[in-house]
Amino acid sequence: MQLLTWRRRDFIAALLAGGAAAAVKAAGTPVILVVGDSLSAEYGLKRGTGWVALLEHRLAKERIAAKVVNASISGDTTSGGRSRLAPLLAQHKPTHVIIELGGNDALRGLPLSGTEDNLAWMTQAAQKAGARVLLVGMQVPPNYGSDYTKRFSALFAKVAKQYKTGLVPFLLEGLADGGDARAMFQADGIHPRQEAHPRMLDNVWPELKKLLK
Repeated sequence: MQLLTWRRRDFIAALLAGGAAAAVKAAGTPVILVVGDSLSAEYGLKRGTGWVALLEHRLAKERIAAKVVNASISGDTTSGGRSRLAPLLAQHKPTHVIIELGGNDALRGLPLSGTEDNLAWMTQAAQKAGARVLLVGMQVPPNYGSDYTKRFSALFAKVAKQYKTGLVPFLLEGLADGGDARAMFQADGIHPRQEAHPRMLDNVWPELKKLLK
């Protein structure tokens, strides 16, 4: 009878230990929060074909157990991202935050100082919440003027350097600056076609992988 009792105790202890291990494992699973605009929200694409969705497949292929939360909204600006970041951090408790915003700021001609301030605020908020940050940069066409073009492109690197984050200099590298750029974009000339999104992921992946290590 005593032996049976101990066996039951051992069995219960094993169950509890297993449950605790499972909880620890679950707690250690990276959560990647993507806060972006239409370039990350699959604008004009079939669901599941954008670079963020492809990221989930890449993670599985690399045998990295991570959860991806896509909180991107078409048309969003850095100001919009800033206003909704805190609730997202509280809800999802991400270990990594990818910030892909700024393009719409440029399209609307918003002051660069405001864009920089918003990116810096979001970066600090994510870091204070315990997340590692990856800034995804954007560039604008030369018709915006060389001074604006240079300063806009440089602000992403400036924020990344200041707060020691990961950086993708240009999400559309190899697409917008490629030999046949027009063929890789939808009719509006702004949003990439489905065929372009694997390249977009290839631009993001090396920097994200560094942070996941």
